[in-house]
Amino acid sequence: MLIIGVDYHPSFQQIAFVNTETGELEEYRLQHRGSGKVLSRSGNRWWKGACWGWKPVARRGGSSDLAELNFELWIGDASEIRAKRVRKKKTDREDARHILGLLLENRFPRIWVPSGDNRDVRQLLWHRHRMVQMRTRIMNQLQAVALN
Repeated sequence: MLIIGVDYHPSFQQIAFVNTETGELEEYRLQHRGSGKVLSRSGNRWWKGACWGWKPVARRGGSSDLAELNFELWIGDASEIRAKRVRKKKTDREDARHILGLLLENRFPRIWVPSGDNRDVRQLLWHRHRMVQMRTRIMNQLQAVALN
């Protein structure tokens, strides 16, 4: 199994991963498209698509697509991850290693990410809320006109 720690930035990602079967630890820096050369390791198809960041990956059909590929996407609380750092040395490589270490030690501070169905229901509720607000405004305006 591969456990991957990613420090995401708008123009690149610093990745540290370990293969739990062989104990092999590797690190890569992936430049995003449009920001320079895209680096990848030949023969590893699972790097393709990693250049989007977590939000589009989580939204691309939700966690069901990732589950079909046997991937789990965990999003971490940045402030808690920073608080768990012992040394305050701040480099992108160290950040990716720190995230990987937290994953391996089962101390990674996950945040809740809504599923695709949950996002759809939230969108419908938000739309209904806006419609009720519009109706209330119109009713109040009509009442003001009738009273005047």
